[in-house]
Amino acid sequence: MKIVVCVKQVPDTKGGVKFKPDGTLDRAAMLTIMNPDDKAGLEAALRLKDQYGAEVTVVTMGLPKAEEVLREAMAMGADNGILVTDRVLGGADTWATSQTIAGALRNLDYDLIITGRQAIDGDTAQVGPQISEHLGLPVISYAEGIEIDGDSVIVKRQFDDRYMMLKAKMPCLITALSELNEPRYMTPGGIFDAYKKEITVWGRKDLKDVLDSNLGLKGSPTQIAKASDKVRKGAGVKETNLDPSAAANYIVEKLTEKHVL
Repeated sequence: MKIVVCVKQVPDTKGGVKFKPDGTLDRAAMLTIMNPDDKAGLEAALRLKDQYGAEVTVVTMGLPKAEEVLREAMAMGADNGILVTDRVLGGADTWATSQTIAGALRNLDYDLIITGRQAIDGDTAQVGPQISEHLGLPVISYAEGIEIDGDSVIVKRQFDDRYMMLKAKMPCLITALSELNEPRYMTPGGIFDAYKKEITVWGRKDLKDVLDSNLGLKGSPTQIAKASDKVRKGAGVKETNLDPSAAANYIVEKLTEKHVL
């Protein structure tokens, strides 16, 4: 079985975010991590590898420094890493990103594609389903459990206040929730092996059946009107020793001062 996992290097929001003048994230200037939902998807693939035997290939699109998440994935147990990077791909929205990744995946053999539900920098949950649409694959989203049954997958899917059990024939695509599992740690031996492995690097010329008009900032229909980092607010005020009536009056007074009331 061949499994492809799509991962993304995202800003570590604890370290703050920075924007370029065009409203896109200045990724080169920020601390980064592997997107949590993607990491859960990777762990799911590695568990399927442990249980059924599989070759796990990890694909990411981004700046050259995105190689870091591929090394991390291989240190966790992935077999191969592919970095899709090219200046013409920069500034892509979800549409252009999914077109790019689909163009890369057309070069690969796969039985199962796993992506995270959504990235913490965009929170759209669009890229995984869009990839499946470009490739003509069935998709099961919001996975909290994955099993293999012959040539099919059985997925426990989160749905509002209940769960659904869905079955799909492979090849198909699954989007994973971070609640799917607890990702394993990298091992010292895994880290050593990961840095001995060669990462495959693809650019625009390696993307299959993708028009230039669907790539990068120029191929992105999303228009950003304005973007800014969240302004830190001052600490709150704590008042003690107030009876309920006095507390209510105090709150009304403060809200009135702020012109909320």
